[in-house]
Amino acid sequence: QVQLVESGGGLVQPGGSLRLSCTVSGSIFSSWTMGWYRQAPGKQRDLVAAITTGGSTNYADSVKGRFTISRDNAKNTMVLQMNSLKPEDTAVYYCNFVPVWRDYWGQGTQVAVSS
Repeated sequence: QVQLVESGGGLVQPGGSLRLSCTVSGSIFSSWTMGWYRQAPGKQRDLVAAITTGGSTNYADSVKGRFTISRDNAKNTMVLQMNSLKPEDTAVYYCNFVPVWRDYWGQGTQVAVSS
């Protein structure tokens, strides 16, 4: 059974940093491109960062230069380091495969950027 569990969110002031983690149960993690998605209130869920099995990365323009995605295939974990956070980064953040496995969304982790 595949489960995706996100953690690490919280409340931070503009300009601050947060580190999100994603743990994936099962033995398939190392075989798939993974991504971090986010959904702000009233908006659709969008992909903000992706990482291939080999470590190649892609970022949405809105986070490029501020967010860094990484993965550890031996530990079935993925991390999103978020720096220089802005109020518009406020959202629930989810990890999932790329393309999305729609039946496997986790609970997400809330990130709030506010002074």
